[in-house]
Amino acid sequence: MKKIIVILALIVTAITGANAKGNKIPLYAWNGFGDNATFETLKNDFKEWKRHGVTGVCINAGMDIEKIATAAKAAKKVGLEYHAWVPTMVQGGKDSTWYTVNRQGESAFDHPAYVPYYTTLDPRNPKVKEFLIEKFKEIAAIPEVDFVQLDYIRYADVILARGLWDKYGLIMNGEYAKADYCYCNDCVAAFKQQSGIDITKVTDPSKIKEWAQFRCDAVTDLVNAISDAVHAAGKKISADVFPGPKSHAEWMVRQQWNKWKLDAVFPMNYNDFYMEPAAWVGKVTKEEAEAVKGTGMQLYSGIFICKDWRHKDKVVDPENSGLLPSEIAEAVETSIKAGANGISIFTPNDMTPEHWAELEKVMKTLNDK
Repeated sequence: MKKIIVILALIVTAITGANAKGNKIPLYAWNGFGDNATFETLKNDFKEWKRHGVTGVCINAGMDIEKIATAAKAAKKVGLEYHAWVPTMVQGGKDSTWYTVNRQGESAFDHPAYVPYYTTLDPRNPKVKEFLIEKFKEIAAIPEVDFVQLDYIRYADVILARGLWDKYGLIMNGEYAKADYCYCNDCVAAFKQQSGIDITKVTDPSKIKEWAQFRCDAVTDLVNAISDAVHAAGKKISADVFPGPKSHAEWMVRQQWNKWKLDAVFPMNYNDFYMEPAAWVGKVTKEEAEAVKGTGMQLYSGIFICKDWRHKDKVVDPENSGLLPSEIAEAVETSIKAGANGISIFTPNDMTPEHWAELEKVMKTLNDK
């Protein structure tokens, strides 16, 4: 009898060990909540992605509680981790005093930079902070939500990624007043009280390091206040961030995300946006791994997929570009070698059979090591 029990125990150990090994490296997928999505369509999509090795989903349903709950329930039904992906600071239709003001004195409420949806909220505004904390507490209260995920948790890009300059007809060799935030009366006064500098009297504010840090701190303070509320509700928190942070995030969008109280961070290591090859993904991931060392944050390297990859040479807009199937292995392998805990793909809907085949192959190789 004892012999049978020992044999059974060894079988169970072998099975569970194999499963654990197969799921060693987490694989996430970012995707929007489609216009016609239902519990059933989401469940079917999630099943298909899981078949390809996806272990968690990050679904953008905005702040729509009903949609978030539907997607979270579908994810749990399939056995996937669920991150409630929320574009945080780009909110339309709020009180006009809630919005950032650029160096020209224009509010993002009615004069957003670059695109109409860049209606960026002021992270220092107490009413903004109160609104966001309450909303994320509401999202965290959904039983099936594992993580609240902050996106657009930043100022507008004071300098766009190099690959986007042609799209918007810009040459961004400096910080231009139109996209430089926030110069509202409250921010200007608070900075003057803190530093003694009247930033409105400075010819080139980009030269004032204290002013850059002031705005980084504003974002950090907001994130950490939201994080405290989410953790108090018994849930975890993640964020989608610019690469770096030192090489890009800090000076482009005022994110010092290595100082944030996060459980997981998803740097958007979209090489085509920066006119870089696939090898760059591993290079920047190494910087990111160093940045989060000792923080307890999990690091998931985000990669951008080119759906129409056979015609990539004709694609001008990097937002329609991304990795070829032949580049998947290099981006994934170098990310993991550099210290990433896992990978996130944007988006599974852009993944062709050729992409999936290459991704499954490299993930199997890495998991079998």
